[in-house]
Amino acid sequence: MTANPAGWRASSRSQNVSSRVEVGTSRFGVAVRNSAHRQDDPLTASVQQWRSFVTAVKAGRFDR
Repeated sequence: MTANPAGWRASSRSQNVSSRVEVGTSRFGVAVRNSAHRQDDPLTASVQQWRSFVTAVKAGRFDR
């Protein structure tokens, strides 16, 4: 996947925060980065991996 996906957008849960999560997409999948460290390589996932992750988050699998 390209390291520079198009359409970076901030998480709606991290408004008014200096360091927030941003998600970008490309034809290969999804990339996630910290807005305070944009120079670092983003974490990447295929579309299916991202869907599985989001489903698990919504199901509370990572809740403590």
